[in-house]
Amino acid sequence: MKKINKICCIGAGYVGGPTMSVIAHKCPEIQVTVVDINADRINAWNDKNLDNLPVYEPGLKEIIAETRNKNLFFSTEVDKAIDEAEMIFISVNTPTKTYGKGKGQAADLKFIELCARNIAKVAKDDKIVVEKSTLPVRTAQAIKNILDNTGNHVNFEILSNPEFLAEGTAINDLLHADRVLIGGDETEEGEAAKEALSAIYEHWLPKENILKTNIWSSELSKLVANAFLAQRISSINSISALCEKTDANVQEVSKAIGLDSRIGSKFLNASVGFGGSCFQKDILNLVYIAKSYGLHEVADYWEQVIIMNDYQKSRFANNIISTLYNTVSGKKIVFYGWAFKKDTNDTRESAAIYVADALLEEQAEIVIYDPKVSAERIYADLDYLNTRSEEENRKPVTVVKDPIEASKDAHAIAILTEWDEFKDYNWETIFKQMLKPAFVFDGRRILDKDKLNSLGFNYYRIGENA
Repeated sequence: MKKINKICCIGAGYVGGPTMSVIAHKCPEIQVTVVDINADRINAWNDKNLDNLPVYEPGLKEIIAETRNKNLFFSTEVDKAIDEAEMIFISVNTPTKTYGKGKGQAADLKFIELCARNIAKVAKDDKIVVEKSTLPVRTAQAIKNILDNTGNHVNFEILSNPEFLAEGTAINDLLHADRVLIGGDETEEGEAAKEALSAIYEHWLPKENILKTNIWSSELSKLVANAFLAQRISSINSISALCEKTDANVQEVSKAIGLDSRIGSKFLNASVGFGGSCFQKDILNLVYIAKSYGLHEVADYWEQVIIMNDYQKSRFANNIISTLYNTVSGKKIVFYGWAFKKDTNDTRESAAIYVADALLEEQAEIVIYDPKVSAERIYADLDYLNTRSEEENRKPVTVVKDPIEASKDAHAIAILTEWDEFKDYNWETIFKQMLKPAFVFDGRRILDKDKLNSLGFNYYRIGENA
């Protein structure tokens, strides 16, 4: 088995940065270089002030402090890192296509293909290439075809090593992974490549937690894992709508079914909907793959998970509008939270974006506070929807750094992210500053209902009849 001394990771985002940091931390004898063509992002990874890292994850900055410029490096010199590495991780963005065949469902693989062509051009000796991005089934074959047909006649072994990180707990997930999946060819060379990657993870994980499969099983397992988790969220969210029409409490229903050992309690918290870079993208990918093989019933089944998630977001926005006497025009509504979940600054597919978009269509004035998300990111998220012009997004939307001050003369507050700090605010002060009646719409079910009602708020929580 070939011993790996130098690793290169192409892509310095939410997967590449944390994953390579932990590998460098646990494998001090391996030199790990993370490369990206985005100079601003690399500069942020190299910032002396660790609070300015481009990715916020609890525990990440401490690991970066220990490893950076020792055996962990961040660079824009992509070709140099490819040339020197024995193992190359591809961790670039694979967004859902916004054009052409498969638009709105299939993964856009242009960045993956550019990576493969670049590796083929630069590599002068044998390499192990590891898919770390979330990819549709059979991408590995496409990468291998490009490498074998355009390269310098060196041998490439392609591995699929999907990430199962949850943002907000990514470092803990890496350090204490319940499984690592490594897919590769079932040839002698393929098995040796799998062993080489396994040996890296074995620095800190038990060998029995490392599962080796064929490459197609590995690629599909990633999509299916996220689809199953998202399905659970949509399932409980569909029941939350029913609870609101009856006298049932979704939390009590969730607890009751979660105690069934066959079901379990995880991913059964009703909310305004799931977000993040993976759930929706992976399900849409699964839907596209199923349709491409003529499995339309399978595609329809998984598409319903997305439909239910969109329904939950629009239902939350519509409830705000109808409760505020069927008009939010000119009314100040404060958003607490913009990230798709707590303990991350990632906003991709965040429910807040779509709730804001619906309220802006009704001419609301929105004030947004999030402890980790920048104003620049928030405006970019709204602009990306192309619902209105950049100027039209900025005029009615204000991003603030003081959540208490933000509540002054507000008609309503909407909780869109479950940041712990929201529970500890002085809600008495907030109530005094708001216009009356003062409304709170809790899309994350994190506040104390009795306390807020006793203060005088009109408090609405997803999954309960107010």
